[in-house]
Amino acid sequence: MEPFSLSVKDLACRRGDRLLFRGLSFELKGGEALQIVGPNGTGKSSLLRIIAGLLRPLAGTVEMGCAVALLDDKLALDEHLPLGKAFEFWDRLDRGGYGPNNLGSRRLDTLAEVPVRFLSTGQRKRAAILLSNSRMAGLWLLDEPLNGLDAKAAADFQDYVGAYLAEGFMAIVASHQPFAAPGLRQLDLADYAP
Repeated sequence: MEPFSLSVKDLACRRGDRLLFRGLSFELKGGEALQIVGPNGTGKSSLLRIIAGLLRPLAGTVEMGCAVALLDDKLALDEHLPLGKAFEFWDRLDRGGYGPNNLGSRRLDTLAEVPVRFLSTGQRKRAAILLSNSRMAGLWLLDEPLNGLDAKAAADFQDYVGAYLAEGFMAIVASHQPFAAPGLRQLDLADYAP
């Protein structure tokens, strides 16, 4: 398998007693992006979690030739620490890449002393974006990435994802909102409903 590649074959997902989708297959190569769409409850977030290795599929396989990063609605920062200190924790744990010096890249540098619990929804989302892929994994899984972002932050982030793809990396975006990325293909999970 070549670097920066993903192959999903005949995937099925069950949550509780409900089969969400089945027979799902697709491939991605470096520089490619896919948007997963579909009504609420069709399994968009579950699909991302399966690809990330956090959820087992009912059937099928996922093969990838790269590291994966996940951006979802869970902010893995200590709510009681100031934002800069919360990022220093990850910086020490992962030996670099998350330090407070990187906060400026997401317009968060002025918030370094603000406890995480006091950040707005948009500020929390920008912190999650920075935390989720500081190491530039080959595949970035984005679950509703534009929720909570103002128009400028949303445009900046879409530009950032475009530059990420131009470097030969891959992205999967699960979102109800339109997302601008070069060559973005769409996959509707409703087409794979049982």
